[in-house]
Amino acid sequence: MTADRRTDRRARRRTRGGDRTARPVSHRRRPAVRGARPLLAMALSAFLLVGVCAATGIAWDPLSGAPAQNATAHGAAAPQAAGPAPAPDTGTAAPQPEQSPAPTKGAAAKGNPEGAVDSGAGRPAGALPFDMPQPAALRSGEAGRKLVFAHYFTPYPLSLDNAAADNDYYTRNYLNPDGESGKHGRYGGLLRDRPLPVTPKSGDWEYANLQQEVRTARAAGIDGFTLDLLSLSGKNWDRSNLLMAAARSVDPSFQIMLMPDMTSLKTDDPRVLAGAIATLADASAAHRLPDGRLVVSPFKAEAKNVAWWTEVISILKTDHGIRTAFVPLFLDFGAHSGDFAPISHGFSEWGSRSYVGQESSTRDVQRAHGMGKIWMQPVSVQDARPNQGIYDEAGNTATLRATWTRAIEDGADWVQLTTWNDYSEGSQFAPSLHNGHAYLDLTSYYLTRFKTGGWPKIVRDTLYLSARTQFADADPTGDQSLVMSLRKGSAPARDTVEVLSFLTEAASVRTTVGTAQGGHDAPAGIHAKLLPLKPGTSAAHVVRDGKASAKVDLPFRVDHTVEVQDLQYYAATSGREP
Repeated sequence: MTADRRTDRRARRRTRGGDRTARPVSHRRRPAVRGARPLLAMALSAFLLVGVCAATGIAWDPLSGAPAQNATAHGAAAPQAAGPAPAPDTGTAAPQPEQSPAPTKGAAAKGNPEGAVDSGAGRPAGALPFDMPQPAALRSGEAGRKLVFAHYFTPYPLSLDNAAADNDYYTRNYLNPDGESGKHGRYGGLLRDRPLPVTPKSGDWEYANLQQEVRTARAAGIDGFTLDLLSLSGKNWDRSNLLMAAARSVDPSFQIMLMPDMTSLKTDDPRVLAGAIATLADASAAHRLPDGRLVVSPFKAEAKNVAWWTEVISILKTDHGIRTAFVPLFLDFGAHSGDFAPISHGFSEWGSRSYVGQESSTRDVQRAHGMGKIWMQPVSVQDARPNQGIYDEAGNTATLRATWTRAIEDGADWVQLTTWNDYSEGSQFAPSLHNGHAYLDLTSYYLTRFKTGGWPKIVRDTLYLSARTQFADADPTGDQSLVMSLRKGSAPARDTVEVLSFLTEAASVRTTVGTAQGGHDAPAGIHAKLLPLKPGTSAAHVVRDGKASAKVDLPFRVDHTVEVQDLQYYAATSGREP
């Protein structure tokens, strides 16, 4: 690219930056994607080595993956900004693959399949720094009343076409700036990350892949998914039905909370929505309270007024015999909670995606509890949306720690991980190509504390390492014209590598960042260390009494010169083999 083209692009960015400051701050998902790079090709080539593992239904981690953090404590000690969190805006229509085949119907048409069995496996031994309680222990007594759901976004299942990962729909069209006939080229491609690839399957491959996702979530201690209902027909609807069946077949206790997406659904008729909800409610996996009420938690509930929702609830009862526990999720909780209180069992919000400004959640939990309502707290990792030209500074894993800390300390009743698999906003907890199981493994630690009330005992040294692959001010050299800038209210951008240690005893942690080698002393328990980001790759290992133990490599190279802008944090963990 010539110097003149770069100058023109910067000028356009300055103009767009002015526009963005006037745009409503968004914490809503929208499509966003990654350019195809040599690094991606190298990573994908390794998939041939793990075909047997993937074929058994075990999600392989190609990274050794996990995130890192910034403070010595059980939670984030990050600074908190004054005032409420920025209010999110609405999203765009969910992405639809142009060429991938329609989902297989199979179990979706049958509801709950007979004789289905769980053929998968849980986490490998030693993956976590603590011993994970069994699902039954996390679902009984007081622990069972603290529920954790993960927001499931139907456009991004494990596979879209059952093809090999080196040439499947994700690789050809979503990670490639020229994919889908170039319609994502302006922002460098739709996605920057993707689900961990799975080998092609025979038979009802979509059903098998959804079973695998349920197993993965269950192994992490998650109670269920909040199912984003983007449409009432077509691929996303079929996949929603299939997920209900897959959940029941894997674990009858794994629950699916219905979340009609009012930014996407195209009906103004309460009877149409009530009928669709009733259809899904026939599945035993649909989340109900112990008294039998079906939980309905619409996304951006304020898109319809209280009278409209009252009619939906009434139709569900009179026409379908379904009593409802209404838990609206607001994009502006403060403005609407009072009006909705008479018809609501509880409340939720989408939340902020930066580690600053989280103190508003304390106020919101107190407001909900003061009204006698339960509160579902959003917990997030990060947020970067190339197609909107915005991102939040997550501070490595500071946002993950800060949001979990608020849920724990503020007494939230439920938690929603936002999100399980929305790769278009870079907010995924699910195992991915660039994060492995890192964020999910870290979440299991905080989830256990949230549910049990006690911090898990660290029984094995474990390191988590996180960093970006480019500097925050990197100027992409490709044809990308729309570049991301910080969302209003975010923490300032930073260029850091984070080493998060979970240690049974104090030890030395030796680090390599590019060509710079160093070390620091870390106490027993959790400790985080920030290091300046440098070109090259990063690694860390624990040394105690002259002997090395846990070791982690972040194999993704950092460069000053990049073709496509990518401001997501990548992560790796010593707890899993790369």
